[in-house]
Amino acid sequence: MRLLPHPATDDIQLTEVLRALSDPIRMEIVVRLASRGEMTCTDAGDDLGVHKSTASHHYRTLREAGVIMSKQEGRLKYISLRRDDLDARFPGLLDAILSAAHVPV
Repeated sequence: MRLLPHPATDDIQLTEVLRALSDPIRMEIVVRLASRGEMTCTDAGDDLGVHKSTASHHYRTLREAGVIMSKQEGRLKYISLRRDDLDARFPGLLDAILSAAHVPV
């Protein structure tokens, strides 16, 4: 398993998290991860209506902002929500965002 570069919990910036979540496609990815848990990039990107390269850009933006964790196992990449890290850094933020998106938290 290979982890891609991620910001440390203390280095996650609120402005970057909010910027990453301001895009509707990235918000949909976060909603899917919140409701389903860890997913492959292929599964998370199903029915988003964007090309694979565009989905990869969205995953990278979310990862670099500290919203998701990405790991590679063989040819598959898995992504998961960094809920614990976000809750430690900004208590209640993720729940408020998901609640506003009408996702049960």
